[in-house]
Amino acid sequence: MSHPHPGLSTPPSLPKRGLRIVGLGGLGEIGRNMTVFEYAGRLLIVDCGVLFPEPDQPGVDLILPDFSYLEGRLDQVEAVVLTHAHEDHIGAVPYLLRERPDITLVGSKLTLSLVKSKLAEHRLTPGVAQVGAGTRQSFGPFGCEFFAVNHSIPDALAVAIRTPAGVVLHTGDFKMDQLPLDGRLTDLGGFARLGAEGVDLLMSDSTNAEVPGIVTSEREITPVLAEIFAGAQQRIIVACFASHVHRVQQVLEVAAAHGRKVAFVGRSMVRNMGVARDLGYLQIPSVPGGLMVDMKEAEEMPPEMIVLISTGSQGEPMSALSRMAGRDHPIRIAEGDTVILASSLIPGNETAVFRVINELTRWGARVAHRENSLVHVSGHAPAGELLYVLNLVKPRNFMPVHGEWRHLRAHARLAGLTGVPETSIVLAEDGVVVDLVDGKASITGAVPCGYVYVDGLSVGEVTETSLKDRRILGEEGFVSIIIVVDSTTGKLAASPEIHARGSGIDDAAFSEVRPRIDEALAKAATEGINDAYQLGQLVRRTVGRWVNENYRRRPMIIPVVIEV
Repeated sequence: MSHPHPGLSTPPSLPKRGLRIVGLGGLGEIGRNMTVFEYAGRLLIVDCGVLFPEPDQPGVDLILPDFSYLEGRLDQVEAVVLTHAHEDHIGAVPYLLRERPDITLVGSKLTLSLVKSKLAEHRLTPGVAQVGAGTRQSFGPFGCEFFAVNHSIPDALAVAIRTPAGVVLHTGDFKMDQLPLDGRLTDLGGFARLGAEGVDLLMSDSTNAEVPGIVTSEREITPVLAEIFAGAQQRIIVACFASHVHRVQQVLEVAAAHGRKVAFVGRSMVRNMGVARDLGYLQIPSVPGGLMVDMKEAEEMPPEMIVLISTGSQGEPMSALSRMAGRDHPIRIAEGDTVILASSLIPGNETAVFRVINELTRWGARVAHRENSLVHVSGHAPAGELLYVLNLVKPRNFMPVHGEWRHLRAHARLAGLTGVPETSIVLAEDGVVVDLVDGKASITGAVPCGYVYVDGLSVGEVTETSLKDRRILGEEGFVSIIIVVDSTTGKLAASPEIHARGSGIDDAAFSEVRPRIDEALAKAATEGINDAYQLGQLVRRTVGRWVNENYRRRPMIIPVVIEV
């Protein structure tokens, strides 16, 4: 899918002391965050994530940013700065590195460790530059300063980018939890200092711009978990993101306090928590006999003694939790089990998540989720905290990022309330080019920017036409018509063979349309039409009209013409 930009043409050449900003993802959507900064012919990329498919994109595994803007320019990329290790910020890195394997990846210790473990599966070993909060490092003409931000994964960073064109502050994903589990606060003092020095453009997380107030502290979840654990009679299954180290830490501590053993379920969960444990971000409570067990041990233990921490909080079809709900997993959900969905709903996943909840409930499980229990708090700053940052930084220009259109516009309104002039607020979507020149940010054009689909091992081969065909097949089924014609006269040499699958039409019913096909082909023969493609299209239209008239359906119609 491309993003049309009416009235926007290819941008002009960048002025000599101008900074160009091109969002290739994350603007107008939640996911595939990627922003390219250009100065003096050199490029810096911030984040490179994926978007997860929606139900109307059947068969698609992942959606990548469109790298076509970088074609022929990959040698100009100085580095890729990764703000944190969530999939919507790092998931597309392996696909970018396939294009140029030696691009330097920049990030915090945990971020780089999780990325490297992911890249190992793709047999990629990139160069890395580890940075931390409060550090500065230059990459070509881009001077970068990094700030600690609090998020739903440890070690997240905001980045200030300095060039002769001005200073840009990119917050990454953040919130302002004042009592974070790891004690790592968002560096508001650093933001204020930067604001006093002068910020020419603020690019800030917009996900919760419509939500009033301030964020609930992660610490408030622990007593809720403890209450649920105390009332659980059988097995407990906690589903969360495979990167949510803080939530896993809370579950481990509550499980230890209630005398339960813990097993990780799901390859990404096992991998990520192994990395977090090795680096000291995840602390395993010490209990007699050890707290952690593997899946085989967990299957054999009494249900009241075990806690499973699983992937699948978004209803992903092949995730561990979905397979448990469908009775396609060694762990069989039983009456009295407790399932905790400890994550937010990503927009578009509601149907899949509630389907899983219903299936779990069907087997007798009690399901605690954000709608009925305080088992999760968002990792993104609501409106009250976004206003705070806007007032601290006092940017000359503002550009909301990381959000759907409703989030971007809500954040833009907040900026206006804090005094940012309307003419200095830039609302852009994927592919729109924003230039910062002489202290003024403005839209100067657009570049091609579509969806790149990953389907199995193919990348970019699935098109919108392919997805349209898949939707038709899934919703309407197909009808195949095999006709044998005389290559000289174009007349039928045998009766048409018609079969239907998934269309709701019985094969016997097609006896009614065969005379129409005979008539249409006979007419074509008298007009001298004997080209196989033209005959196939004629049959397609004939059968299509008949199906629509009699069944009000539009299945995919596949004619096969055999010439003899």
